[in-house]
Amino acid sequence: MYTPMAGRPVHSPDQEVHELDHPNLIMESHTRSKAYGIDRDDIPDFSPQSPARLAQGLDENKFLLEHAMPVMETLHEQIANTHNMVLLTASNGLVLHSLGDLDFLEKAMQVALVPGVSWSEKSKGTNAIGTALTEELPVTIHGSEHFMHANQFLTCSCAPVFDPYGQIIGALDVTGDQRNFHQHTMALVRMSVQMIENHMFADIFPTAVRIHFHTRSEFLGTLVEGIAVFSHEGRFLSANRSAQFQLGMSFNALKGHTFSSLFDIPISRLHELRGNALTKPQQFVLHNGVSVWCRIKMKPLSLWSDGQAINTAASNPFKPPEAKNYAGMAPAAETGFSPARKVQLSTLHYLNTGDPQVATVIQKLSMVRGRDIPIMILGETGTGKDLLAQAIHGDSDRAGHPFVSVNCASIPETLIESELFGYEEGAFTGAKKKGATGKIQQANGGTLFLDEIGDMPRHLQARLLRVLQDKKVSPLGAGKEVEVDVAVICATNKNLKEMIVRGEFREDLYYRLNGLVVRLPALRHRTDFEVVMQKILKSLCENGPQIGISADVMTLFHTHQWPGNFRQLHNLLRTAVVMVGCEGVIQRNHLPDDFLEEHEHVLQAVAQPSPSSAAAPENALPNVPGDTDGQRLQDVALVAMTKMLQHHKGNVSAAAKALGVSRNTVYRRKEQLPPDVWN
Repeated sequence: MYTPMAGRPVHSPDQEVHELDHPNLIMESHTRSKAYGIDRDDIPDFSPQSPARLAQGLDENKFLLEHAMPVMETLHEQIANTHNMVLLTASNGLVLHSLGDLDFLEKAMQVALVPGVSWSEKSKGTNAIGTALTEELPVTIHGSEHFMHANQFLTCSCAPVFDPYGQIIGALDVTGDQRNFHQHTMALVRMSVQMIENHMFADIFPTAVRIHFHTRSEFLGTLVEGIAVFSHEGRFLSANRSAQFQLGMSFNALKGHTFSSLFDIPISRLHELRGNALTKPQQFVLHNGVSVWCRIKMKPLSLWSDGQAINTAASNPFKPPEAKNYAGMAPAAETGFSPARKVQLSTLHYLNTGDPQVATVIQKLSMVRGRDIPIMILGETGTGKDLLAQAIHGDSDRAGHPFVSVNCASIPETLIESELFGYEEGAFTGAKKKGATGKIQQANGGTLFLDEIGDMPRHLQARLLRVLQDKKVSPLGAGKEVEVDVAVICATNKNLKEMIVRGEFREDLYYRLNGLVVRLPALRHRTDFEVVMQKILKSLCENGPQIGISADVMTLFHTHQWPGNFRQLHNLLRTAVVMVGCEGVIQRNHLPDDFLEEHEHVLQAVAQPSPSSAAAPENALPNVPGDTDGQRLQDVALVAMTKMLQHHKGNVSAAAKALGVSRNTVYRRKEQLPPDVWN
């Protein structure tokens, strides 16, 4: 079977249902389908699906979506142009997300195989999604094995997804035309599910003791490695499927064990290991006599409760979060924190406020966490690159060590070298007695954040490259090198590739820094604006009542382009809060005049064509007289209209009134606006 649950035998994580068992499985599923009152000749339900139902499902399954969507994209790339689609469902069979070839997506719509529709057995009879969730097994349902005749043109391969607590959290499915069925599809689905499940462990147990193990050292770090998680006192918390198979016990059976009983050494032996010993594979012997190679991931006890272990025996570490409300962290009993202490949320998760672009960035960062891969953050000024860098550090294994930030644009060129590399006494005129430690050396063991890296002088780029390559730094005036161990994050709002072409940035340094490149979207392109705004307001009025925002101001905020991004929004709200006093509602008169003037300028661009636009097509947006960036202003107007139409669910009159323009002005732009805003 695919997972060893209570009362069931333990099988290899890549083992499918035996072929001889498959007919019985189908027969039992058909029997259930009849009992549910489903008729084989039932036609698919084509009634419009409730957007609220899907929205609720997406909200309840944020944790699953975070970890599954990037894997779904990879799986889809592998099966592209094969007349298939990839689906993710909740534990109740509700389809949350789908990716697929356009020609097959149209066929899928014929049987309501779309997000927002339930494909449980109770709803659709025997089908791979519903049957896999019911049996808690990976299942392929081929053609006529589907209970409903309408679905028999399909072949579906589905595997349930289990959370780190051993409970089903959802399912991953590949569905296609039965004529194009490929035997390897299920293998791809199983591998993808294993990847999703392994990624969950780091978020649920960020500070617990994680043992990654396999009988062969070359398989460490791969999908087939076992992962077992323990508290710092050695109590078992969780194990993935491969670990359950190698240990020879089900999840429930492992609950009665400790690290010592499974690995035949006391947990104190791990705490005695220091430095490189934690990063190099160790060889242990399991309780069953099998020798395995282990890689240990843990934070030192000195980070918690003055170095003393916390007794968690009275707690229940196996109770899953209520209502699947995962927050990317473990409860206090599982991390070793005292129940009296506030459990710190994953800082990356805190930044994930609902925008899909940001969610993708955070998921990518989570996948490389703990690997010391250089990270380059791109984005406009004010998009929060520094906050993201601090969050990356806060969620890393280096969180207990320094986070040192260097703004390469704000330090004078004559001082940046001494700031970065440090100096010895007498290295230059004005040097401090006893010298000074440079920023790189200050970050030893932790993270060095190089903000505005595009502004670093070229002659220092070569020195930085050598530091990154040799892991050694030589302070000015010193005759020796000092070893350093730093994770590097850099950020820029410049196009470094163009700078390389112009000879302003070293190409070799660029490729040393861009292990993973992520881009933060501008505030005007984010879909989580209101959530972000409420978080800022809460931070500004932490001890006071929740401040309100008038409908007029909210409309203004939604249509503004925010050239200063979050920095501009924060400063604007801070001023407004001071004027309102944390007790009222922000009105238009609480906003700065220059902000209101900038907004009025945009509305005039929407409503009034310029003389130079007389020869332009009727539905083209005009440039504003004297504006040097007409194309951008046209984009601004279109974005404003799009947002208002979406906000008012396609009601042109309401959108036009909110924008302060006529209905005809909006209709004239119809061809330039997304078609879905008119629904």
